[in-house]
Amino acid sequence: MTKIKQLQKKLRNGAGFTLIEILVVATIIALLASAASVAYSQFGKQARDARRKADLESVRAAVEMYRSNEDTYPVSITFGGDLCDPLGCSTATYIESIPNDPKNPTYKYYYSGTASDYTIGAYLETASTCAVTISCTGANCNYCLGPYGEK
Repeated sequence: MTKIKQLQKKLRNGAGFTLIEILVVATIIALLASAASVAYSQFGKQARDARRKADLESVRAAVEMYRSNEDTYPVSITFGGDLCDPLGCSTATYIESIPNDPKNPTYKYYYSGTASDYTIGAYLETASTCAVTISCTGANCNYCLGPYGEK
């Protein structure tokens, strides 16, 4: 008998995989893939939230520098624009480009200011709460900063 015929005879005698074995392996692979997908999604949310916190902290630092020079907080700021002194950016620039939310335009940062106080807010994808509930362009901000840190 040739080697090919011997191999064909072995295959006919149960040397292959059964349908049940193939289904079990496919199910295990599907479960692992879905678990990895959920974990990857959660890591993305946490990374965007960390960036949001860092962005708001850099804006807060710029607003505080503005106050130390001008003796007042800015009444409004434009995200994506500059924060300069009232005479213009040729004299002093506190932050060159105020950052936008990483998921812009889905989410946006929020700023509300008076001469003596301000609130900077963002919507975090992983839960957090602040004492002040403010509107962040369609969503409630759940992370807020003020002159003394997190509100």
